[in-house]
Amino acid sequence: MRVDIFDFELDKSLIAKEPVNPRDTSKLLDLSEEDAIHDRHFYDLPSILKKGDVLVFNDTKVIPARLYGARGEALVEVTLYHPQDGKSWWSFIKNSKRLKVGDEVRFYTDEISAQNSDFSAIVLEKNGEDGVLLEFTCDVDKLGHYLEKYGSMPLPPYIKRDKPGQGLWNKYNDKENYQTVYAKYDGAVAAPTAGLHFTQKVLDELDKKGIQKVFLTLHVGAGTFLPVKVEDTDNHKMHAEYGIISQNTADIINRAKQEGRRIIAVGTTSVRLLESAADEHGVLHPFTGETDIFITPGYKFRIIDMIITNFHLPKSTLFMLICAIAGTDRMKKAYQHAMEHKYRFYSYGDSSILKCVNKI
Repeated sequence: MRVDIFDFELDKSLIAKEPVNPRDTSKLLDLSEEDAIHDRHFYDLPSILKKGDVLVFNDTKVIPARLYGARGEALVEVTLYHPQDGKSWWSFIKNSKRLKVGDEVRFYTDEISAQNSDFSAIVLEKNGEDGVLLEFTCDVDKLGHYLEKYGSMPLPPYIKRDKPGQGLWNKYNDKENYQTVYAKYDGAVAAPTAGLHFTQKVLDELDKKGIQKVFLTLHVGAGTFLPVKVEDTDNHKMHAEYGIISQNTADIINRAKQEGRRIIAVGTTSVRLLESAADEHGVLHPFTGETDIFITPGYKFRIIDMIITNFHLPKSTLFMLICAIAGTDRMKKAYQHAMEHKYRFYSYGDSSILKCVNKI
């Protein structure tokens, strides 16, 4: 399938640089009815859903996986995206041509220079599309501490932030803003952004209405932001991400499906893990492992009835996925409506709720 089918023009002024406050005052484009479009706010979500619906959340927690480092005079920007083991991580590195295998990269912040740093990594391997494999020199059990001390949140490349040494580093509250209120398990290097709109108030209202909540975990990788550089989707490589679905979550979802209740995924990450763990009969199974599922139009969904999701990049795997869910023509018209009505796009942007029209 040609990638340019999923292209569209977007006014860059619509790209959100920071979220609205409170979170639930973001706009919500309601496409829950096949032939209608409604402009709402996210706090209206409980009124759109029905008693007995099941919302499936991704409870991964974003780690501060962006690091600024130096090898001598050469400066690099590191985004960790996939752990090889406890001490080694595959990473995408700006200016990686400045590095060779065996080099030591010393990390720094506004307050700590590279020369005075007690946190570093060794370049183990360079592998083109997979990036650079780094091995940290600290003890495994101290890596989390050092990431908190030296790292910043791995925001997508279209959200610009000052680097250490420019005087305004971390002036934004990204460590709180780029995290869902229900985040629980460390491991993601990108937020499941559909969940950023939920507040405790909205969650409480969902409970009062009798809407059931279940959780799975998919540790989102930075590969989710990588552009699709090929001309045909058959030639695109998806980076694997680690996920877990418990027996209890699978049982709740299967029971709801048997009873004719709707399954509503919060975000594309939840969709991808649910579909990875479902069999051809639409039965969800417990899951522990990696998935690199790539969903494009023509796919028949086995689990979901609806999805809550943000507005995605043109020609991205995420836009392809929602076109598979709701139909490419439907989504292109919806995105045009969103642009005309000044919806905010991408990770810190507004939200939408879509009905799945392509199911087994």
